[in-house]
Amino acid sequence: MARSIDLKFLADLSVLVGTGLSVYYLVSRLLSETDGGPLFGKSKESRQKQSQTWDSLVAVRPQLRDVRLSTYERTVLASVVLPQDIDVTFADVGGLEDMVEELTESVICPLTMPELYASSSSSGAGLLSAPRGVLLYGPPGCGKTMVAKALAKESGATFVSLRMSSILDKWYGESNKIVDAVFSLANKIQPCIVFIDEIDSFLRERASSDHEVTAMLKAEFMTLWDGLTSNGRILVLGATNRMTDIDSAFLRRLPKRFAIPLPGPQERRQILTILLQGSELDSEKFDLGAIVAATRNMSGSDLKELCRDAALNAAREYIRQKRQLAKTNTAQEDAPQGIRPLRTSDFYKNLRIESRIPLASAGLD
Repeated sequence: MARSIDLKFLADLSVLVGTGLSVYYLVSRLLSETDGGPLFGKSKESRQKQSQTWDSLVAVRPQLRDVRLSTYERTVLASVVLPQDIDVTFADVGGLEDMVEELTESVICPLTMPELYASSSSSGAGLLSAPRGVLLYGPPGCGKTMVAKALAKESGATFVSLRMSSILDKWYGESNKIVDAVFSLANKIQPCIVFIDEIDSFLRERASSDHEVTAMLKAEFMTLWDGLTSNGRILVLGATNRMTDIDSAFLRRLPKRFAIPLPGPQERRQILTILLQGSELDSEKFDLGAIVAATRNMSGSDLKELCRDAALNAAREYIRQKRQLAKTNTAQEDAPQGIRPLRTSDFYKNLRIESRIPLASAGLD
């Protein structure tokens, strides 16, 4: 009788333990794959990316080895870009030499030489204080994001690319904690640039009709921004093409503002020279001046697409010739030897500016 009771007890115990283990692994799997915010964990891929980013940052700055990050700060690590991972420098930015020089003096110097600004602050004058925020504004496609990346690269600062999707969370109060983690993490890994592209969509004019969560988020951001240290090692950098939509309270915290307008003739020439420096150009049928004159009111992004389409035009001609030779079974020695150099006609064909380039009179076609 005792033997049967023992067997029944063992059977019940094994069922109970098996059920408990099954529930444990099921709940662990659900929590590891959910997207419910830092409170419930992140996916395995996201955690791996965060760990890799932190390990790379510690390798560059060994003094961070003993720094401990909260769960929310580790979430922000997914938006961190290290300077060595950015391939844009001021040499890639054409036609903005004056602005680059001013950015170097007012942004890069405070990030790289904090002792100069700290001594000014301690002396009581405070006139040589580093800006807390910088705003880049201008038409779309003029290189605002490129300038921001070049700033991070040239200054060696950690780059935090802040997006609304990385801040907003469906759980009440989580967004405020993530915003707090952005500034606390930036303070730990300074020098740091917190970059907000299309800042007007995030910090737009406040109104009584704003949702409670949005209003609290803006207030939290403003409070934390005011709490930044004044030594210039943390900088909030914004970019927008609709500056009038930004709330005046936030504009006040962006004292340094740089207009990036549409490039003029000289700027377009410099941009085109940079874009075409790796391409072969036809010495007889390519006229850079004609293209510069025909691309009035075009942005840097438009010029890049223009050069890409021109190169594709020459490649398309090469492909057609190869196909034609294949159909006629022509000997391989008669095949074209690579893509021909670029001509002026390659540019106007794509952008329908034939009427603005005097090809016939110049004998370029």
